[in-house]
Amino acid sequence: GLSYTWIFNNNTLCVQEDSRRFVSQGTGNLYIAKVEPSDVGNYTCVVTNSKAEQSVQGPPTPLTLRSDGVMGEYEPKIEVRFPETTYAAKGSSVKLECFALGK
Repeated sequence: GLSYTWIFNNNTLCVQEDSRRFVSQGTGNLYIAKVEPSDVGNYTCVVTNSKAEQSVQGPPTPLTLRSDGVMGEYEPKIEVRFPETTYAAKGSSVKLECFALGK
């Protein structure tokens, strides 16, 4: 029963997932593709336990743009964090997350 959301600049509205933003419900990580100046600010992760009906908010994490214009180069790779075995009941849904990273 854990779910993850992110808050931007202490705004009560959560970061909305779109074609550039994705929140992994497996790890809680926030992924932003093609960072823009409007993305600069503080991001805070909120973890909610639906069974206990409680939420915990982490510390803010600042996102800044580099002023030197240097981009980190990342080799293309597929990042997968699947458990060795995934069990599912017949007729249920299973969500597997896979990310393509790189430049």
